[in-house]
Amino acid sequence: MKKKSFLFLVVLLVLSFMASPVLAQTDGTTTVTATTTATTKSADVAAKISCVKTAVATREAALSVSVGNHMQSVQAAYATRANTLAGAYANTNANAVQAGVKVAWDGFRKDIKAASSKWKTDRNSAWSAFRVATKACKAASNITDAHNSGSELNGQ
Repeated sequence: MKKKSFLFLVVLLVLSFMASPVLAQTDGTTTVTATTTATTKSADVAAKISCVKTAVATREAALSVSVGNHMQSVQAAYATRANTLAGAYANTNANAVQAGVKVAWDGFRKDIKAASSKWKTDRNSAWSAFRVATKACKAASNITDAHNSGSELNGQ
């Protein structure tokens, strides 16, 4: 009986050694899978950030062009007003001066209002396109700067 017990213990010991590498492999696979998952998640976040970066660059380029156009329109309105006022004050008749001043300021207000309206439309279009683009990125809201849209130039 002692031989059978001893043989049983030897078989059990051999089997336990055979099972150890299998367990070690399983643990290694779990570690590799966790590392692969973390790497994949990190790459996904990096891709979303890159997508938002592109959307921001596009928005900023559009806003830069739009604000440049707005400033040119405002400068043109001031130049036109100055020229019209100079013409008005070239008159020697008070009624003609008054009529010329009215034309200069009415034209100025109209030009500034048109420039402001165009700027607001362009600004809103740039931000709207940005929101659509970032939605397609499926990025978390803490990655975008959309909450800062209220800080834009008013255009008046």
